[in-house]
Amino acid sequence: MADSPALPAVNREWHLLSRPVGWPRPEDFALVEAEVPTPGEGQVLVRNLFLSVDPYMRGRMSAAKSYVAPFELGKVMQGGAVGEVVASDAEGIAVGDHVLHFFGWREYAAVDAKNAVKVDPQAAPLSTYLGVLGMTGLTAYAGLLRTASFKEGDAVFVSGAAGAVGSQVGQIARLKGASRVIGSAGSDEKVKLLVDEYGFDAAFNYKAGPVGEQLRAAAPDGIDVYFDNVGGDHLEAAIGSLNRDGRIAVCGMISVYNNTEPAPGPRNLARLIQTRGRIEGFLVGDHYDLQPQFVQEVGAWVRSGELKYRETVVEGIDNTLEAFLGVLRGDNTGKMIVKL
Repeated sequence: MADSPALPAVNREWHLLSRPVGWPRPEDFALVEAEVPTPGEGQVLVRNLFLSVDPYMRGRMSAAKSYVAPFELGKVMQGGAVGEVVASDAEGIAVGDHVLHFFGWREYAAVDAKNAVKVDPQAAPLSTYLGVLGMTGLTAYAGLLRTASFKEGDAVFVSGAAGAVGSQVGQIARLKGASRVIGSAGSDEKVKLLVDEYGFDAAFNYKAGPVGEQLRAAAPDGIDVYFDNVGGDHLEAAIGSLNRDGRIAVCGMISVYNNTEPAPGPRNLARLIQTRGRIEGFLVGDHYDLQPQFVQEVGAWVRSGELKYRETVVEGIDNTLEAFLGVLRGDNTGKMIVKL
């Protein structure tokens, strides 16, 4: 086994102590010291350099049955990470290689080689493999082009448009020939970013007034596609502005993740009858067959500067929980990344 001679004695990792009710509290979590694991046969030891924190992780903190198993109490949590291999007992992955894997929320991880994907730090910054060229990027790509069946000339509305997924959805729609791209965000600064940097045709601050009214003003001729990251009043507003044969792709509903009571549904679902509209939820895991096409097309846009991205970077393993809570509050512009 090839390895690095100087490994620390302690590995810090975040454990879930209790299942949050409503908004997660710091006392629901603990930063625990553990031994640095030794990789077994077919495994590599990775020193994590960047961690991903994402809205879906809130669902895994609940015991409710979902599309992915909940985090176990008293055990280290999981999430996307990219790091450097410091020991290897696996064919095809050497010490010094960089890999993408799913054992974040910790400093060091022993990973089965079959679950580690080699990435090239020369082709793109390592952090982008957690965002614009990673799972969030593929989510935007698959949700817009496959689930929402986007076609040239469509008017597209994106909620949470300054986030990691939403900002990419709007830009892909523009690059693919949308007639109009509209975004909502939670601050005037983010609204300005959407228009000035990401090329949205219009954007509005959803905190500044009723979403339905602001959407009608931004898209007086209606919308053909709505990419939903928020749910709630945004979904109702989108249904109200949906054109004939409009499509809604439901990616997330961050506005209701911390509710302790069921959120009321849209009150205007009957409009789907007259518009022949369609609402469809999706999970990125069902669309990994698009990965090669996605990397080729979006990677070229990133390299040429046609597709822009932002990252909000928080430093230190001890600040991972605060970074995650920041995502739920909407503190991030673009992808929230923790740099170790």
